[in-house]
Amino acid sequence: MKTIIKSVWIKIVLVAAAAAVCGATVAAVVAARSDLPEIRGLENFSPSAVSRIYSADQVLLAQVYVRKRSPVPLEQVPDALETALLTTEDRQFRDHSGLDIKGILRALVHDIKTGSLSQGASTITQQLAKTLFLTPEKSLERKLKEAFLALQLERRYTKDEILELYLNQIYFGSGAYGVEMAARTYFAKPASELDLAECAMIAGLPKAPSTYSPLVNPDLAIQRRNLVLAMMHQTGNISKQAFEKAADTPYQPPEKKGAASQRAPYFVDYIKKQLRETIGADMLYKGGVTVHTTLSYELQQAADRAVSKGLSSLAGRIAEKKDDKGQIQGALVAVDVQTGAIRAMTGGRDYQKTQFNRAVSARRQPGSAFKPIIYACALENGYDQNTLLLDSPMVFAGSGGRSDWQPENFSGDYAGEITLRKAVTASKNIPAVRVLQDIGPAAAIDFARKMGIQSPLSPYLSMALGSFELSLLELTSAYTVFPNRGKYVKPGSVERITGPDGRIVWQRSPSRHLAMSRTNAAIMTDVLKGVIQEGSGRGARDLGAELAGKTGTTNKYRDALFVGFSPTLAAGVWVGRDDYAPLGPYETGGRAALPVWKQFMEKAIETQPLRYFDFPDELEQVRMDPDTGKRVSGNRGVPARIRKNPDSGL
Repeated sequence: MKTIIKSVWIKIVLVAAAAAVCGATVAAVVAARSDLPEIRGLENFSPSAVSRIYSADQVLLAQVYVRKRSPVPLEQVPDALETALLTTEDRQFRDHSGLDIKGILRALVHDIKTGSLSQGASTITQQLAKTLFLTPEKSLERKLKEAFLALQLERRYTKDEILELYLNQIYFGSGAYGVEMAARTYFAKPASELDLAECAMIAGLPKAPSTYSPLVNPDLAIQRRNLVLAMMHQTGNISKQAFEKAADTPYQPPEKKGAASQRAPYFVDYIKKQLRETIGADMLYKGGVTVHTTLSYELQQAADRAVSKGLSSLAGRIAEKKDDKGQIQGALVAVDVQTGAIRAMTGGRDYQKTQFNRAVSARRQPGSAFKPIIYACALENGYDQNTLLLDSPMVFAGSGGRSDWQPENFSGDYAGEITLRKAVTASKNIPAVRVLQDIGPAAAIDFARKMGIQSPLSPYLSMALGSFELSLLELTSAYTVFPNRGKYVKPGSVERITGPDGRIVWQRSPSRHLAMSRTNAAIMTDVLKGVIQEGSGRGARDLGAELAGKTGTTNKYRDALFVGFSPTLAAGVWVGRDDYAPLGPYETGGRAALPVWKQFMEKAIETQPLRYFDFPDELEQVRMDPDTGKRVSGNRGVPARIRKNPDSGL
């Protein structure tokens, strides 16, 4: 009797346990189904893709992405890769309806024995559902959701569509998402060009991407590859000969070329900010767009070399210590004269040490490099390059308790009456102040705005000596007005942006306006040409090309600049220290910055077509005495372009 009662109780307990399990299962199923994500969104789903930034000469500068992915259609995936993946991950993929029932039962038995949820038995469809919609947690509810989503995916999409999504979405290690990026990461080629051994290696990665990455564990990756090849042979997908040949193939990692992110890094950072404002962060980092920039990588390399060499030479002269907190820095920016396209941008000595872009973000005093803008305004107000200016001491009384201001020439001496041309070529301070006093600071500020100077300008006479702060890009762009027939073109860094389908998403439309007359622009160009032929820019005279420019040096040698141009390209160079400490005695623009500009322009001249500065019909070429402004005969004086005006005094 006791035995019967005991048997009855055992049955009651088993039934109760079964009921509890069934109830829990039903509850889990109900809960899972009630909280399923909507898969209809996949109809418009586009995996986030890598955006690429190219130079004007088609060099890849950078890849921008949230996840390193470049989706490709299934047709571009080799048959060998598809076969290898299905053999390894889901051999019944083409036959099942999203779930592998036998595999699930096998995994369930294992999990019950071990008391865990370690066995997944997931089909490719289930893996895709988990990747797209679910978290990686291991729970019964998540597994049920995964199964339901897999069934829905199979009902709504074809096998090829599911496989294509999987191949473009799954993680393959070493930062690569999708087969295309895996192929490029591990073999430096597109997926369409992979051979059998390479296909097998990639197919073996999803099981444990970080572990089997050939860049991390090459030996393990080869073992895993050969296991995939063996399975392909056992299932009759490849011959014994093909298996043996592929299994004997050594893995050769791709050559480590200069990382794209390290090409023109200051420029890339500069345009990323602009791109976020233009097309938005989502499209930039996820949209797989192609950005065609204005940068010439050839000129960029020349700029980097010139800055590096120039700063090293300067450091050697002043015995700079390697641990000097006030390390010398430099910047260079080059702009196309006619289009405003930025062709080169170097923002510092070493991007790895400091990402601060001194070509665009630093605000430094331009010193005498700003004088051409003052003199250009004077030309617009009736001056000519033979106009006589007084170079003699002057004092301005201070107001409101301020001290008197007495500007001085850098040389410390005075020349009396000299021509405007001589005042510029000799970089005299006093004549520039007198000119600004005559035309008025307000008029000069208005003119500077037309030249593209946007930084704050104070209406004081010290403005003539560049006593305010602005960016090197602003100043260099202003100089393009002179060789560009008086036209200002706003500088730009991106020509166009195309989407993954090749259609243009955005295209540059340069903003331009007339800043000064063509005649006066040509005169100012001729004056600045004299700086290189006769003045403080003589160090570049041996380049033997049509060149013009101006040096700039600030108080106590804190900043050294040279901004100059050819008929096609303007370039500006700044040298200084971030902490505003002096560079060193007599480290002027002509000594510290000009050599950098010269080395860069030497390369730039080789890449530019031979052209000459504009010569309007209103001008004539004469020989002029630079001191008196009078016409001279023979080879005396200097060649100068003067207005055809009988009242000019010539």
